[in-house]
Order: sequence, then structure tokens, then C-alpha cells
Amino acid sequence: MITGFSGGREALRNVDVVIGAAPRPGKYDRRLHVIDTSEIGAFLGLDVGKGEQHATAVTPTGKKAFDKRLPNSKPKLREVFAKLRSKHGTVLAIVDQPASIGALPIAVARDMGCQVAYLPGLTMRWIADLYPGEAKTDARDAFVIADAARSMPHTLRAIELDDELEMIVGFDDDLAGEATRISNRLRGLLTQIDPHLERVLGPRAEVPLLSCAPRRPN
Repeated sequence: MITGFSGGREALRNVDVVIGAAPRPGKYDRRLHVIDTSEIGAFLGLDVGKGEQHATAVTPTGKKAFDKRLPNSKPKLREVFAKLRSKHGTVLAIVDQPASIGALPIAVARDMGCQVAYLPGLTMRWIADLYPGEAKTDARDAFVIADAARSMPHTLRAIELDDELEMIVGFDDDLAGEATRISNRLRGLLTQIDPHLERVLGPRAEVPLLSCAPRRPN
């Protein structure tokens, strides 16, 4: 029998699994691993977006070291990371979503020798309620992300290379599924027009579509 309390606790755990704050059954629980921020010189919060993002950096004392909108491009990101590293030493870049639009900042940060971490979106929203002001802006969100990493490192999640590989494989599976769907749709249309035409084309109708899907890494 599931009581109201245990049912609510299970519901919260399911939310944690969805946002990545808790592992799926059988996987390592990252909440047990607290990222060491004792030697971080600047905490760079990135409220990522498709075309641009807002970046806010704070020092260990809470002072703003950078606060600006950035285009989602490698040269600008590299410039910011290099500037912060030269002035503050070790930089921790934190994003609110590590996949899709957050993948480029993570990759550039790693390449520039910066550490990276992930603050789950739902956790960030709960923390944001503790800060003054009600307006939701990119600048405010970026500051909340950076300051949460500085003052509450236990809320951060590590971003492992295995996660990035899993994300790439997921894209691979999506592309392969989409290619199969389009190929089946095309063959279905040809069958409606004339079954003989579909049989004449045979496997050739599938080659251009399936060749678009990337090969799965070994």
C-alpha cells in the first residue's frame, strides 16, 4: 500500500530522474558526488539559448566579474573563457541544460581547460525563488546559476564524457529512426501510385535516405 507521503516522495524522485538530478535504477547516483569548488577562481553561469546566451561570472566572494550577452559561437566563447582564466585562474562553467543548445559551451569550455558542471533546471528554479526580484530574465537566471554554484556546490551535477557520448548516440538513433520512417512513407506512396513502380525501384529508394544517418561509434 502506498501512503500519501511515500507516494509524494516517489513522485519527487521521478521528477529528479527526468531532470537528471537522480539516476535511473541501477545507475550511479551523482547526488552523492559533490564537486570540489575550493580552488575555483570564477564561477561562470550560462543561461544558454539557441542563438545567444547570457553569461555571468562571480568570484568566490560573490563579486561579479563578467556580465554580458554572448552569441552562441566558438570564437566569442573562447574569448570569454580565456579572459576569465587569465584573470581568475581556474574557471567553472555551469549550464542549465547540458544537451542540445548547451553542448557547444560545454565543448568549448573543456577545450579551453575550464571545468564544467550542470545545474538541473528545476533545482535552479527553486533556488531562484530565494533571490530578490520576480522578473524572469536571462541575466537574472545566469547570475542565479553562477551564485548557486558558488554558494551551494552540492546542487551541481558533474558532466561526464560518457554523458556526451550517450547524447551523440541518441542523436544517431533519432536520425536512423527518422530515415526509416521517411523511407517507409516513400515506399507506401509509391505502392499507392503503382505497386509495379515500387518493386522496380526496390532497395534503391532507401539508399539516399539511410546514407544520411551517421555511423554509430565503435
